[in-house]
Amino acid sequence: MKFYPLKFKPVFHYRIWGGNKLKTVFHKDYKENSIGESWEISAVPGSETIVEEGIYQGRTINNLISEFKGDFLGEEVYKNYGDEFPLLIKFIDAQQPLSIQVHPNNALAKERHNCLGKNEMWYIMPSDKDAKITVGFNKQLTPDSYQEHLKNNTLTDVLNEFSVKAGDAFYIPTGRVHAIGAGVVLAEIQQSSDVTYRIYDYDRKDLKTGMKRELHTDLALDAIDFELHDNDQTDYTRKKNHLNKLIDSPYFKTNFLKVKGSQKRNLDEINSFVIYMCVKGSASFVYEGESYSIIQGECILLPAGIDKFNIEATAAQLIEIYL
Repeated sequence: MKFYPLKFKPVFHYRIWGGNKLKTVFHKDYKENSIGESWEISAVPGSETIVEEGIYQGRTINNLISEFKGDFLGEEVYKNYGDEFPLLIKFIDAQQPLSIQVHPNNALAKERHNCLGKNEMWYIMPSDKDAKITVGFNKQLTPDSYQEHLKNNTLTDVLNEFSVKAGDAFYIPTGRVHAIGAGVVLAEIQQSSDVTYRIYDYDRKDLKTGMKRELHTDLALDAIDFELHDNDQTDYTRKKNHLNKLIDSPYFKTNFLKVKGSQKRNLDEINSFVIYMCVKGSASFVYEGESYSIIQGECILLPAGIDKFNIEATAAQLIEIYL
């Protein structure tokens, strides 16, 4: 494989709750209204992103993995996932609140849908004042008490809300009930899965169909973690030109980089492809004398064969993602 940093054309998704900030703030190129999600790097069937430039222009991730295997993914990653790309990378604009929802774990998703589960993390981008998210419950529940709240339309009374601002980070494991609130813009890193169980959707109707969206009450019951958790928000350092650890999970690892000037990066010890999301400013990746640039709201993927390169920026904030 000829190695170089790869940029992909995003795939845009209409959502009942979507807005227009992906276009007005991140300069995404689409004509539709209510675009809620920009899938930046995806191998999900029907929403595969394609390489934007270079000798692999027009090829999908699945196509590249099929040909280059461990050279692209990293030998350890390929050993664990084979030809299946393990991540889905998005930017989300929630003009209205998302449904209250939960995701199944790997075992349940494999049994029911023949796919991966959906552990994910959120990194909050510049959002509206007083924007909030929901993560988990604010009191201990049992399956019976949960169903009672659902029946009495009081589920929102027992949900744990967080006011959020740019730079906040949250890990959302499978089983954790959650929702993105109105006015929130965020970067999402998740397992490559499009399985969501909606629990509550405010009785609203989709303007395109005139119908209420399907709820997955029974499927969700077996997927929910009813335990009370108090560690949903992730604390991390923001030291300049330093690798600041964000999330270290079995499904992906993330670091926060605040780059000013030039930062050398050596990936010798990482046997994995690496993705960078630009969450503020702009940055260039200099590899073998060539420069590859991204701006806020863009991503770049470095195949596993790339080890040493420089990141250059006047002022940039990046999330580094790998397995």
